[in-house]
Amino acid sequence: MPIRLGILTAGNDAPGLNAAIRAIGKTAQSAYGMSITGFQDGFKGLVENKAIQIKGPELSGILTLGGTILGTSQELPHQMTNGYQKPENKIDSAVDTYKKHKLDALVCLGGIEMQVGALKLHEAGLNIITLPKAIDNNVQGTDFTVGFDTALSVSAEAIDRLHSTAHSHHRIILVEIMGKKAGWLTLGAGIAGGADVILIPEIPYNIKNVAEAIKQRNDAGKRFSIVAVSEGAITEESLEFFKRNRRMNAQLRSGNKMEEVNSRLDKIENQYADNTNLLSHLLKNYTGLDTRTTILGFLLRGGVPSANDRMRATQLGSSAATAVKDGLFGVMLGFRDGEIKPVALSDIAGKQNPVPLNHNWIESARQVGTCFGD
Repeated sequence: MPIRLGILTAGNDAPGLNAAIRAIGKTAQSAYGMSITGFQDGFKGLVENKAIQIKGPELSGILTLGGTILGTSQELPHQMTNGYQKPENKIDSAVDTYKKHKLDALVCLGGIEMQVGALKLHEAGLNIITLPKAIDNNVQGTDFTVGFDTALSVSAEAIDRLHSTAHSHHRIILVEIMGKKAGWLTLGAGIAGGADVILIPEIPYNIKNVAEAIKQRNDAGKRFSIVAVSEGAITEESLEFFKRNRRMNAQLRSGNKMEEVNSRLDKIENQYADNTNLLSHLLKNYTGLDTRTTILGFLLRGGVPSANDRMRATQLGSSAATAVKDGLFGVMLGFRDGEIKPVALSDIAGKQNPVPLNHNWIESARQVGTCFGD
């Protein structure tokens, strides 16, 4: 009997997912004679048994397609919401579907939260392998995620295009780039696009330092500035405020009550950090210069994947099929030091991959005069 392999894509879409699906399918079928079952709409499709058979025709012509031919959702098997209902644990339903199709393994492509869902399935006894995808490169255990290179190129091009209008109108232009907890995308795009200020979640900023750097540029005759800002960038004052509240919460509460309050604080912190328009208003007040804001948002998720993303997705996909053949399960395959290496799901699921403060990207940016607001 041939090995029966399942595939699903979960979480947000990212350029390169179809290239990975193609590589998994072609390698599994051509090299190892496996049969392929795809599940539509992520873990939700696994729970609801929304399955399709993937053969040769389904894998043709999808290498350069954005999005995912399988569809996706943010539902997790252990926290299935189904609209506005209370989250329910549907692990048993997912296991039933796996067994109904007599699968030998399931490959899941997803980001941080999706790695958690995959780990839950593995702990329930399923043979699971995952591949990392995220446009902001925030998955721990890999140097690069599928989708990052494309989003980086689009972000850098956006900054390039905004330079001309900023120069013509002598404006400050803020470019908000995705990245709640990790600043890889904003940092890389800011360096490649020559941003004058780069604000990322890993380096809390002081608004006065940012304003002073812009005023110095203006005084030197450079009458425009580009500020690349992560959606998760936060001020030093705000960071200290939330730290103080968490300390007080830890002193006053314990157990579930403390977790509940910390969860609310996390939501408030995310909302406060994600406020580039407020930053724009404050910079205008501090500098007296005209400011404009461009929020790239979901623009970064769409379109044709870059050559690098197609290559990385193809490498990861073919390696996933080989790992299934070799019986390597409970792992995510990621890029480490130029090679594809497995890492235990239990070690990386749910964990962020922030930019190290001593990373050479940060050092290079500082050396060319980029302001980080610290």
